[in-house]
Amino acid sequence: MSDIPHSFTASSSATANDGVRVLIVDDQSMIRAGFAALLDAQDDLEVVGTAADGAGILDVVQHTKPDVVLMDIRMPKVNGLEAARLVLSQPGKVPKILMLTTFDADEYVFSALRAGASGFLLKDATPEELVNAVRVVAAGDALLSPQITKTLISDYLSRPATPQTAQAVKDLLTERELEVTRLVARGFSNVEIAESLSLAEQTVKTHVSRILSKLSLRDRVQIVVTAYESGLVRPGEAKFA
Repeated sequence: MSDIPHSFTASSSATANDGVRVLIVDDQSMIRAGFAALLDAQDDLEVVGTAADGAGILDVVQHTKPDVVLMDIRMPKVNGLEAARLVLSQPGKVPKILMLTTFDADEYVFSALRAGASGFLLKDATPEELVNAVRVVAAGDALLSPQITKTLISDYLSRPATPQTAQAVKDLLTERELEVTRLVARGFSNVEIAESLSLAEQTVKTHVSRILSKLSLRDRVQIVVTAYESGLVRPGEAKFA
């Protein structure tokens, strides 16, 4: 393994347990320290290291073996988008990437989601929201803050419709799966989808899994992206609009 970059710091408290292993990557030392203290205080979370930028990210991930990488999208040397692409392009199991941004209109948001990031969170999120976001992403789900969802919707207001893409998606999915896809894109949780369609929550989970498989998508975030990109959902229909 290559030398770990000097901007990387391993956690002295990291131990082998069943907690969610978190790597924090942010160029602001106070942000790294604050997030590390908050997450380490949780019984089920463990900060295994911090880094000041995305340089040498593959070596850092190999060294710390995180379940979740909490990463700022705008950093010097190698930014969060480039680092996320590097990590997520590796073969085998890769960690979930939860991106952090200061701006809800960050131009990198869509690119990071397309690259496979599992979620986006604004840096002004409350401590409870941050902790919950890490847990949600670690569990295999995806997370978009309401502000980020609004940004995606606004972006698509200016995009032309792509009916051929929509038809391709419709050809792959059943009518029920299309209904679930639209509700996921509108920001509904599995419980809310189950209530809306009068289905069991487990049935909704099964539909989501099939949608991911049929469309070759990574997670719910990419379902949202695909639904808007293909025109299956109109901006005015979104739950957070």
